[in-house]
Amino acid sequence: MTAAITEAAVLEALSRVRDPELGRDIVALDMIRDLAIEGDRVAFRIELTTPACPLRDEIETNARQAIAALGAGEVAITWGAMVRRAAPANQTQLIPGVKNVIAVASGKGGVGKTTVSVNLAVALAQDGASVGLLDADITGPNIPLMMGLDGQPTAGADNKIEPLARYGVKVISIQFFVPEGQPIVWRGPLVGGAIQQFLRDVDWGELDYLVIDLPPGTSDAQLTLAQAVPLSGALLVTTPQDVALLDVTKALAMFRRLSVPVLGVVENMSAFVCPHCGEPTEIFGRGGGEKFAREAGLEFFGGIPLDVTVRQGGDAGVPAVAQREPGAAAVALRLLARTLAARMSVRAARQQPVLTIS
Repeated sequence: MTAAITEAAVLEALSRVRDPELGRDIVALDMIRDLAIEGDRVAFRIELTTPACPLRDEIETNARQAIAALGAGEVAITWGAMVRRAAPANQTQLIPGVKNVIAVASGKGGVGKTTVSVNLAVALAQDGASVGLLDADITGPNIPLMMGLDGQPTAGADNKIEPLARYGVKVISIQFFVPEGQPIVWRGPLVGGAIQQFLRDVDWGELDYLVIDLPPGTSDAQLTLAQAVPLSGALLVTTPQDVALLDVTKALAMFRRLSVPVLGVVENMSAFVCPHCGEPTEIFGRGGGEKFAREAGLEFFGGIPLDVTVRQGGDAGVPAVAQREPGAAAVALRLLARTLAARMSVRAARQQPVLTIS
């Protein structure tokens, strides 16, 4: 007769299953929930550290093998996701319901920073995360157009601003509050005040990620953000040519001076691939972003090719990753979102205490 399967035996077996990204076992990471044993049937839920976990299949295969080795006739696994907080826990939070704040930045304008911000937010939401998108480019707000949003947010019951939403993403922008075509000519303190108000007075609710599209350069907006909230990290966007790399170097130096962790670099407009012959043309040069990342000791998140569907979608309010027939750029942007989420889960796991089996 086969010995009865116990909870202790199951947890012991699962403690030998490691999350390949995090390098620790799934029991110590507190990923096992709702464990139930009925005879030779074992059921449990695995709470991933990011909905976009790229190695879920590997974890499932190893977990099933570990439980089958105990003599289980049936192994039922369900899935959930509980994004962990990667920001410093010892800082006061202006937005307590937000687990991770990602600043998307560039040294200069015209490199596609807002395009990356919008598609990053939408791709994270598509994978099941709760996501907000804050347009901190106060004097040049483009996110409403690129997200296909108009109208004016309303005040909620607690007098907080209710953000508009599309593609599963909560969005706030100064553009919602000014007439179309009216320029916003503000000095630095007003810009900083608007960003603080969008952090403090918007009802963001519970978010896994708040993506913030910063203005280009190094200015009051970046300083205000770094001082107001504990940033999980900054993503730097560049293009391959030297002038963009010169400016993104300054952005990197600024974040390091402000003690903001830099998550890595993504190179936008890396090449144009001819839709007829498939031949790539490197309009802005080759390999500049990767070389910069290597020399700066940062992770390189890859290149995003020039793709006409990105421009068309941006003008029509349909981000590349939300299009019915996504092009090559959308594939790269979705991979960026998943890789970034995985790296942040690694950082969060390093701050989490290890659980032991009693």
